[in-house]
Amino acid sequence: MIQAVIFDMDGLLLDTEPLWGTSMLEVAGKNNIPITREKFRETTGLRIYEVTEHWAAYYPWEGKSAADVAEEILDHIIASARDNATVMSGVIKTLELLKQKGLKIGLASSSPSRMINELVAHFGLTHYFDVITSADVVELGKPHPAVFLHCARSLGVRPTDCMVLEDSVNGMIAAIAARMKVTVIPASHDYNDPRFLLADNKLVSMDDFNELLLR
Repeated sequence: MIQAVIFDMDGLLLDTEPLWGTSMLEVAGKNNIPITREKFRETTGLRIYEVTEHWAAYYPWEGKSAADVAEEILDHIIASARDNATVMSGVIKTLELLKQKGLKIGLASSSPSRMINELVAHFGLTHYFDVITSADVVELGKPHPAVFLHCARSLGVRPTDCMVLEDSVNGMIAAIAARMKVTVIPASHDYNDPRFLLADNKLVSMDDFNELLLR
């Protein structure tokens, strides 16, 4: 029986996913780091501090440390999200439905805590969540299940009684590995990715979420 629903953030709660690439490219350019959008594939699924450490190892530059570059990227994307991002369609309706049903609500994202907390507060969503957690408090990020398991423990709910809402393949894999039910809402350009067949449910948008999915 589903007792808690856990949300991802980027691309699921907020339309911030495309902003990552723009921020990373701009900051890399300012710091003379020889990175192209094509090279982002090398770091898919890594946390931002792991991304810049990878850059430092394979595309070294002079000047700021990898950690400082990661912080600069975070500053850039937070500012960009405040100005340009929006809450995804259907999110508020879904959060209200879950509250009405008395379910616990968590947020478990690979983004750093300061980004999550600032943006969730900026968009007026903090009060919906019983627990907000980041992969930066666990040893490994998605597709490892650690962040989802940590969130479930913090909610006081067994993993098998949780449903995860995700937009990415890595997030879906993490939820399955955590033994949670998973509903995916992929971006339109990824919607037909056959890997999403592993999910329990697949929706076109959060507008399609309904009470039946919780049974």
